[in-house]
Amino acid sequence: MREQSLSGSWHIRQVGGDEWITGAVPGDVHTALLAAGRIPDPYVGDNEKQLLWVSETDWEYRRMFTPDPLVLNEEKVYLVCDGLDTLADVYLNGKHLAHTDNMYRQYSFEVKNLLKEGENEIRVVFGAPLTFTNQKQKEMPMIGGGDILGGPHLRKAPYHFGWDWGPRLPPIGIWKDVRLEAYSAARMSDVHLRQKSENGKVTVWVEVEIAEWTTGDRKLQLRITSPDGEVQETVVSVKESKSAAVEIENPQLWWPNGYGEQPLYQVEVALLVGRKALDQRHYQIGLRTVEIRQQPDQWGESFTFVINGVPIFAKGADWIPADYFTTRISDELMEGLLRSSVQAHMNMLRVWGGGLYEEDRFYDLCDRYGILVWQDFTFACGIYPADEAFHANVREEAIQNVRRLRHHTSLAMWCGNNEMEQGWVEWGWNKPQDADNQRLKAGYDRMFHHMLPEVVAANDPDHFYWPSSASSNIAFSEPSSQARGDCHYWDVWHGRKPFTAYRSQFPRFMSEFGFQALPPFETIKTFAEPKDWNMTSYIMEHHQRSGSGNGLMIGQMTDTFRMPRDFASLVYLSMILQAEGIRYGVEHWRRNMNRVSGTLIWQLNDCWQVASWASLDYFGRWKALHYAAKRFYEPLMLSVEDTNTVMAVHVTSDLMTATKAQVKWRLEELDGKVLEQGEQAVTAAPLADTPVVTLDFAAKVTDANKRRTIFVAELWQGDRLLTSKVSLFAANKHLELVDPELKVVVHEEQGQLIFEVTAKTLARFVELSVEGADLVFSDNYFDIPAGQTVSVMATMPRRWNENRVRKATRVRSLYQSY
Repeated sequence: MREQSLSGSWHIRQVGGDEWITGAVPGDVHTALLAAGRIPDPYVGDNEKQLLWVSETDWEYRRMFTPDPLVLNEEKVYLVCDGLDTLADVYLNGKHLAHTDNMYRQYSFEVKNLLKEGENEIRVVFGAPLTFTNQKQKEMPMIGGGDILGGPHLRKAPYHFGWDWGPRLPPIGIWKDVRLEAYSAARMSDVHLRQKSENGKVTVWVEVEIAEWTTGDRKLQLRITSPDGEVQETVVSVKESKSAAVEIENPQLWWPNGYGEQPLYQVEVALLVGRKALDQRHYQIGLRTVEIRQQPDQWGESFTFVINGVPIFAKGADWIPADYFTTRISDELMEGLLRSSVQAHMNMLRVWGGGLYEEDRFYDLCDRYGILVWQDFTFACGIYPADEAFHANVREEAIQNVRRLRHHTSLAMWCGNNEMEQGWVEWGWNKPQDADNQRLKAGYDRMFHHMLPEVVAANDPDHFYWPSSASSNIAFSEPSSQARGDCHYWDVWHGRKPFTAYRSQFPRFMSEFGFQALPPFETIKTFAEPKDWNMTSYIMEHHQRSGSGNGLMIGQMTDTFRMPRDFASLVYLSMILQAEGIRYGVEHWRRNMNRVSGTLIWQLNDCWQVASWASLDYFGRWKALHYAAKRFYEPLMLSVEDTNTVMAVHVTSDLMTATKAQVKWRLEELDGKVLEQGEQAVTAAPLADTPVVTLDFAAKVTDANKRRTIFVAELWQGDRLLTSKVSLFAANKHLELVDPELKVVVHEEQGQLIFEVTAKTLARFVELSVEGADLVFSDNYFDIPAGQTVSVMATMPRRWNENRVRKATRVRSLYQSY
């Protein structure tokens, strides 16, 4: 086999125009126009509003190329387009090859008879997506989750039509690789890697489909290289079998982050004639079993991920595409976001249905980092067409992507869609007297309860299928059930309930919940000028897509904190508010891990600079929530269930062995005066929550002193402090805080910066920063009880020194916000 990439530099113009610009493939029209200086940055200010015309225009891509003679020498040559977004007509040397209408599908054309030696021309002409969807919406109005109506008519990412955290700039272009693939005699048209664990051994086998156009004595080779370099190989004649297997006797098991290591085996599958490879594929796999345990219990039915026989608590977040224009997501950014999730002890990401089936590099990294992937099919918050042509298009899309992703060890399950079952049951979509509506409902039933599970069963029987998120797994019945299935809970954000409402919820699996914050101030500076640094300015509200979102933040802020002294303080408080709200929920659900089996925070990341629910902003900067997640997702979590004057201390463990520790606690005043203290030995049970001690301070905490009294709990192993918690008897806004007179001592040890922060009196939510550098600290937005010192670390920025860091270090706490 031979390959020749046709990606790289192409020419782009408006259809019918005279002027060509240079653009990258993979790429899109917007980023090409931006690079050419023809449009302003869509993410700055409200420039986005000037650029909708791009998506209302037809565009043409063109490239001249010379085929590699070795490619032309093969018997068959295919033009392969991995991703065309979306309405495309493909031409080779003037010959129309096809019209395409699905950005998620790969299209392949046999083209040897059209190629010639020397210069050839490939053209791809894109129709305007908004022209198409506007016309379709007039013919058949359709509910869609995006801000621009009509999106469900087109197999294009739903978020491209605007979302409550994203812009409205539907891209156009060649968003994945274009290449020539050439073969002689035969090729593998499908490769299916599978594994089975039994009696302490793992059998890995491959099943292939072969397209052949000549006869011959061909062999199938399966070669597996273990993480320590040991090679096992088997070769079979394809006349006898199109399957080959290798048994691994001492398998090194793959575990989710926090439960063990992630050893990966390298797998090579080849179709041979003698020693010549007609076709070959390379994979990396981990050896593991995965199931979702759904068993009756006292609360209904469990929904627990079980890896290698061990039930895990899923700790993670929901993933959206990391840039609105996905082709400019660098490998560095992608890996940085996933590494940050691992640093916060996450073990699962849900690839949300309004986005993409991500590129292979995303799943490769999840394999390497131990991140389980809940994979939605790409449907979200809308009603979709029910005609046979649309369903046939979706079926092929599903088959291709299931086959592409099924070998990944990180893949844990397939899910039909995001929130569409809720739409039909809870949001008023169902109109029993409307014949068209009922036809569309029947189409939903056909697609998500029959067609997609059949595709998964036929092409990936080793993975679980779930019809929708949220769902009870009973068609059109109780999608928000807390007795079975997964839940989305939005009453705190959209319903303006207090954070305490989280404790009223006991879902079997919480797959979506969240609260917004502004992005860090340094990020706001990239899209808003100083004159716009106001929560209700036009530009700040333009970068808020959740309706009255800024007002919802301010409302909860006044419940929790004093009004901020300036805009920078408001940004800081918004991030603290988000972190506190989500902490309150997650700690509650982890304390009830015998009933609740996972929490996925909406959302991990952003696709542009915006006020949102993300814990990592568009640039990958850690918001206060991400630091809080690092604490509330740690394998051994100390938490306090505070109810008025009662403090119930818990230790929750994701470790697989019992852990001995000590809990030290004290009731003290803001200035450090100790009113009462104690210590309790604890053996934290494995994979469980362990109540440690419940204390009622009704006799010591009164209305007269509760605003200057706190409860401090610490978790120790020997003389090592693992973590600490500060709990209050009054709202943060009512605390009688005084200036903690924070002091920071900075020094360097072997490339690591050590920041020692001391507080004279209680300092809440201490924020460290270094002006001019984006540092990730070992901890941030932490509490310091009176007289205590907290040490945190960060990596020295490149080309900086200790003195420069010391001068640029800034510190503040809640007291400085008002």
